Order: sequence, then C-alpha cells, then structure tokens
Amino acid sequence: MHTANNTPLAVHIQGLRKSYGNHEVLKGIDLSVNPGEVIAIIGKSGSGKSTLLRCINGLETFQHGSLTVQNQALVYQDPTAMRALRQQVGMIFQSFNLFPHLSVGKNIMLAPSLMKLLPHEQLQARAQALLTQVGLAEKFEAYPDQLSGGQQQRVAIARALAMAPSILLCDEITSALDPESVGEVLAVVESLAQNGMTLLMVTHEMNFARKVSDRVIFMHQGLVHEMGTPQELFNAPQTPELQQFLSSLR
Repeated sequence: MHTANNTPLAVHIQGLRKSYGNHEVLKGIDLSVNPGEVIAIIGKSGSGKSTLLRCINGLETFQHGSLTVQNQALVYQDPTAMRALRQQVGMIFQSFNLFPHLSVGKNIMLAPSLMKLLPHEQLQARAQALLTQVGLAEKFEAYPDQLSGGQQQRVAIARALAMAPSILLCDEITSALDPESVGEVLAVVESLAQNGMTLLMVTHEMNFARKVSDRVIFMHQGLVHEMGTPQELFNAPQTPELQQFLSSLR
C-alpha cells in the first residue's frame, strides 16, 4: 500500500478483529497512517484503544484482517520477522517498566546491545545523546528508583528510541504521573512529533491531542467511531457518542 507520493504507509490496517474468548474487543478496524503522521486515539476505557496499539507491535495476536507496518505484513509464526517489526515499532507504556537493577544508561543500552547493533562505545554515546534529548543528560549513572515518575517515563522514551524505531506507540504514558511530570513527558513527545516521528498515542490529554496531532481517532465499542482533524473532532463532533465523551471530560 502506498500513499499518493508513493512512499509506503507507516501502518495499514484492514478489517482488524480481535477477541479474547467470546469477547470481541476490536470489531473491524480500518486505519492507514502516513509516515510522520501524529495520531491521537481517544475514547472510554474498554473501547479497544490499547489493544489496537498492542496489535500493531505484535504483543497481541488478532484473528481476522490484515496489518502491515512499513509494507511488512505481521507474521506471528516467524520470530525473525517479529524481531524486525519490533525494531521498527517502539512502544511506551503507562508503567515505565525500567529494569530496577540497571542504571539509566544501561536500561537504554540493553536492547541495542542484545541485538549487537553497535559497538559498546557507540552504544554508550548514543544512550547519552538520547538522555540529553529527553532532558536528563546528567542521569546516566542514576538508578530508576532515584528518579521521579516523569523522569522514569522520559528514560523509557529514550530506551524506546535507542532501537531507532520508525514508529512510536504511546499507551496512556502520562496517566500514572503527577501534573508537573505530565508536562515534562508531553514536551518530549511534542519534540519527537516536530522532528517527524510517526506517533500513535492513546491519551486522555485532550489539549495535547488538539495541539500536536494531525488526526484524532475516537474509538467506541471496538470500532473507529469518528476520525478527523483535531478541529473537526473537538469543535464539531458528529455523533452523540463523541459529544457525550467530550462533555464527560469537562
């Protein structure tokens, strides 16, 4: 699948369905994401937002439909293909998931060193550069428990970037943070967006979604219920479900 200017779509999803037992969580998702596009995914808990992200990076298997990332179809049975996919697609979670027994620098260097992507000195220099990028240049030797939640989440962003992914998935990455930390973390994400990173973010931060995203997707009961620019969705919601969702946030 190609876009108008013939670059491959970053993500292309058709008819995606996902069930846990008899419970269908995703009921036929169609979504195309262009390279460099920033997409905010909003909706109530249980609408399938996180499941959709987890399908894109292969953490969840889906039963029906197709999903390609950078023109590569997901092939669960092929470990090599899945490893290649996970190098392309970084994911950051609500909980920071840093290894407590490793320093901040080693947390960032771990995945690329396991993949033997670069010699040690270059890995170290890259980790330091990423820490500088997220505003934590002086924390290389610190341990996660010495950092605030917002700092830990910024380390988690640096760690995801260490694999040089072309797409970054963010799943409610600010919902466990205090208000001050939320701003720190969103500022980093905004700078990534400005630098052309393809981003899909599940978020409750509506002001941020309005300011930074190119498109907003409202999910409701396992479907993409509305999709459009932030202007369209926030200023002129078309369906009672989205109107109700937005009014519940005020």
